Amino acid sequence: MSVIIERLAIVGVGLIGGSFALALREAGVVRTIVGVDRDPANLEQALALGVVDEIAASAAQGVRGTQMVFLSVPVCSIPGVLQEIAPALDPGCIVTDGGSVKAEIVAACQQLMPTGCHFVGGHPIAGTEHSGAAASFATLFKGKRCILTPTETTDRQALQAVSRLWQAAGAEVCSMEPGHHDRIFAEISHLPHAVAYALVHAVGTADVEGENVLSYTAGGFRDFTRIASSDPAMWRDIALMNRAALLASIDGFSASLAELRGRIDRGDGDGLAEFFTIAKQFRDGIL
Repeated sequence: MSVIIERLAIVGVGLIGGSFALALREAGVVRTIVGVDRDPANLEQALALGVVDEIAASAAQGVRGTQMVFLSVPVCSIPGVLQEIAPALDPGCIVTDGGSVKAEIVAACQQLMPTGCHFVGGHPIAGTEHSGAAASFATLFKGKRCILTPTETTDRQALQAVSRLWQAAGAEVCSMEPGHHDRIFAEISHLPHAVAYALVHAVGTADVEGENVLSYTAGGFRDFTRIASSDPAMWRDIALMNRAALLASIDGFSASLAELRGRIDRGDGDGLAEFFTIAKQFRDGIL
């Protein structure tokens, strides 16, 4: 595959930013990748591991001379980082992001872009519970979706360029309206993380005759709650930024849990079997 971008800056060289860099390097579509990160040790490690070609002391320094910038920082930080780098962007530069909340970010970032530069909202649907440059790997996005969230004012050539890079990274690219994205991902991503954190918190603080209940956990509990090992600060920001949609999802889950509790309380075996069967059918349909 031929080079698409001569010089790309990645601000936030963690699991997502680092894996994007490695995937693009493997595909041969970017000539030079500049890394920027608030953690100097992580940035030096990214350079040593060959995740990036160069490192910069500041975001503004790192984006100079680039044709595209990928912001892979906590969602609440994205507008602030863009405001910092905006004066240093070259004419025609494209800025995109990997945040899992889109409506607020897209609205803010479009307002912050200098004339002649373009913002394209994005969200790769991939990840693990690990973080940092050392956790990145080139195949993270293979066969995964990447959602782009253009608006009526998004530059179509910029949208195409971002789409081509994600396709080169192995992702299946699709587009949707930012608010629609946030309502969907409140249900399928933000709610599951909230539930996993709440479940581990409930069990971890349970008082069962002085026993450390968590010491008895096995595969089922650990598989179900794996995502509760994710970065708490990142999920704090996501929960706050997508607050309205997440609260609606939590209310829906609470209603479902209350229905399940009622059937158990009534000793309704047929009702429980029906509840579990419907849920199993939905789960099997995913696979």
